[in-house]
Amino acid sequence: MFNLEELTLNIIIENRTRFIDGTHLKNEVFARMPWLYKFTFHISTETKLQHLVHGLSSDDIQQTFSNIGYKQVACIINHCYTNADCHVFSLPPVFDTLHSIGNTFPSIVFSYVTFLLVHDDVPFKHEFFLQVAKFFPSLKRLNVLNIKSESQISDNIASTDNQLSSIVEYPHLISLHLGLSHTDYYEQFLNNTRTHLPRLTQLKVNYKRLTFVTENFTRDATRLNCTNVKRLLIREQLVHSKDFYIYFPVVTSFCTP
Repeated sequence: MFNLEELTLNIIIENRTRFIDGTHLKNEVFARMPWLYKFTFHISTETKLQHLVHGLSSDDIQQTFSNIGYKQVACIINHCYTNADCHVFSLPPVFDTLHSIGNTFPSIVFSYVTFLLVHDDVPFKHEFFLQVAKFFPSLKRLNVLNIKSESQISDNIASTDNQLSSIVEYPHLISLHLGLSHTDYYEQFLNNTRTHLPRLTQLKVNYKRLTFVTENFTRDATRLNCTNVKRLLIREQLVHSKDFYIYFPVVTSFCTP
């Protein structure tokens, strides 16, 4: 593509020993596209920690872009268990999907992101979800993967219905995937004194955690965020109680993925 002048690139690259950075792009891409003057990109490198031979920090990677004249660039790196994910992207971000970010991300408004997956081996706290709501205002689908307890939530959920200082608002969220995440995150999202989900219509959960947090579908604090759910994704094949159908009055389908 010797004569290419404009390029928009959104790509995931797996199993490398180094994160993609500005130096790599200069040597492997820009050198082959001398007429390129507009480059909009989101490049995600996904690999195993054991495969990384030189793991640069986000500041290091941003510096490699500054060195080649690209200053409007941001970087997010997430090390989670055995995995390493690195996102580099031009500013302002124009992509609609972002996978595998952890507790730390830049204070940038991701106006176009509608799907987000958050994954970390460090607990997410209430403040983290407030930040997600602030910087991802168009979010429609959210996957939460974290098996570590959220430290500020008591083990005795029945005694934690006191209102927090700020309720997390996700006005556009229609799909929430909690899966095998810690029970605390069920509490975080389904308790309407912590999170408000007025448009939630699809919910993927572990049934035992769901029954625990909702107190067998009798708890008022977690009722409101379940009211509009039409599609409930659970693995278990069960005969549901009367209380269940009162809790989910408009549910029309179940899935056992």
